[in-house]
Amino acid sequence: MFIPLYDTNRLRHIRLQYVTIGLIAVNALVFLITSIGGENFRNAAVLGLGFIPSVVHDRVELSPEFVVIPESLSYLTYSFLHADIFHLGGNMLFLWVFGDNVEDALGHIRYLIFYLLCAAAGAFFQGLVAWDSQVPLIGASGAIAGVVAAYLILYPRVKVWVLAFARIPLRIPAFIPLILWIVFQIVMFAAGGEDQVSWACHIGGIIAGAVLVLVLRRRGVPLLAGADGEPAAEANQAHVAAEQVASDLPAAQQAPQWGRGGASSPN
Repeated sequence: MFIPLYDTNRLRHIRLQYVTIGLIAVNALVFLITSIGGENFRNAAVLGLGFIPSVVHDRVELSPEFVVIPESLSYLTYSFLHADIFHLGGNMLFLWVFGDNVEDALGHIRYLIFYLLCAAAGAFFQGLVAWDSQVPLIGASGAIAGVVAAYLILYPRVKVWVLAFARIPLRIPAFIPLILWIVFQIVMFAAGGEDQVSWACHIGGIIAGAVLVLVLRRRGVPLLAGADGEPAAEANQAHVAAEQVASDLPAAQQAPQWGRGGASSPN
């Protein structure tokens, strides 16, 4: 549908989005390790670290040779595995473009918690709709969906550069591509789209991101910010205009004087 390239949203509270950079680095490193380890090693990693609903729900027992972590940790570990370079690249591009400003709005530690909770929510929702599935869930899409939802709530009018249909460059308000992306996930989930894509995981991440950003954002960080990422321009202009009008009034007209020596009403 679209490929995000760049946004015009500066950082306000942090100097460097090192959690976002760190997450991208870890995902890339895990992909590199599982790729050079060979097919058998990669399959073992997917079975041992991927989220398998039937295993987590104790409907199927995983072969002991693949058990490397407690089953509950797979709610998180699955999100650091990717099927191929395109799977990894797409997720990391979304994280690079939108993650830094969400990190800025939440702060480093709360952003990391936010990211991991969105990943867990994606796996949880996938587990609910596919309780007995033996197919491992992998990929950062659940966490990325949470980041997208948070960005939409925080900065809907910030201008972003995107490639529409992977070839047409456009500079448009963020809410246009992000709402379309979210609607597409919902439609595909409702329609039971491709089995190779976990639309349920995306939905879980979107819901978690939309809720968590309201709770975890810094005090004073506005919602639905204007095109420059600051509070809505209309409110600021109205406030400035009111102050200007007040300053232009003669001193005697700016406020009534009460008490001794002040104005009095006729009887």
